[in-house]
Amino acid sequence: MTPRALPAFASSFNPARRRLATVLAMAGLVAAIAAPTLARAQATLDSPLRIVVGYAPGGATDRVARIVGDKLAAQLGVPVIVDNKPGAGGRLAAQQAKATPANQNVLMLANPAVMVVAPLVFKDNGYDAERDFVPVSHVNAYDFALAVSPTLPVRELNHLLAWMRANPQQANVGVPATGSLPHFFGLMVGEKAKVQTQVIGYRGSAPLLNDLIGGQVPIAVDTEDVVLPQHTAGKLRILALSGEKRSPFAPTIPTFKEAGLDLAATGWNTFFAPASMPKEKVERLATTIHAVMQDPDTQRKFKDAGMTPVVSTQAQTAAMLKAYKAQWAPVVQKSGYQP
Repeated sequence: MTPRALPAFASSFNPARRRLATVLAMAGLVAAIAAPTLARAQATLDSPLRIVVGYAPGGATDRVARIVGDKLAAQLGVPVIVDNKPGAGGRLAAQQAKATPANQNVLMLANPAVMVVAPLVFKDNGYDAERDFVPVSHVNAYDFALAVSPTLPVRELNHLLAWMRANPQQANVGVPATGSLPHFFGLMVGEKAKVQTQVIGYRGSAPLLNDLIGGQVPIAVDTEDVVLPQHTAGKLRILALSGEKRSPFAPTIPTFKEAGLDLAATGWNTFFAPASMPKEKVERLATTIHAVMQDPDTQRKFKDAGMTPVVSTQAQTAAMLKAYKAQWAPVVQKSGYQP
């Protein structure tokens, strides 16, 4: 007898067909989930990328921008232009980057003075660091150095602090600029050591170091990369560096914690995008910079320039900024500093 054909509804319960339907449904679900990710990965930059730097060519921030910019150009397939906009301690660059139209490709490379300190001490910056910018990638960190003039007869931090307590009228600490991170770090040193410090702001690192070497100011705080060459040349003495661990560029110099003062702090350079930039493009730039910072050649170039490279995701960068603000905001506010 010829078997009767099964009804259509019964054939739909065929195990093979059920498995095929499940596979197809899962494939559709995966495609739906992957579509936004794929779109982000394929977000293209079809015009040049501009990196705005709030300082003159040749400085540390400018060097970082050029090292990363050259690598980004190769990865993205578009020209990358470093646009130096010095003025107002980097705030002018932030104002210009904020105003960039959404259809233009721009990143700002900034340090804590622009994105943490300025919003706390200026009533009107012309920008809101949190509302007008999106963190993209943290790319390098640096220590602060406390150095003394060769005319000062101290060679260890505890000896310096004793001298400062005994000579409060002479215990002046020079910094490259008032309102800078070295300025506030100098205040942190004084507070931790219970020493009254008089901070003297200079118009840049060059005149500060000239006066330190010449004995016109006994103590200075500046970034490691600026001070270390003079220390190595024997023109001044660095007594301590501010990192959690010893610097790879100066392994014989103790940290503040090793020297007996429970203090650690670092500075940084981080890429930011204007809030107007499409999210897909921001994510593309973040993942590309992350890849660039993992490149051994990039890391070698940073180290050759005396800078510590950092590999950071966009989420890690945002977390770093949150923690940094929590550390520094009380210091800046307690100082009562007014521009």
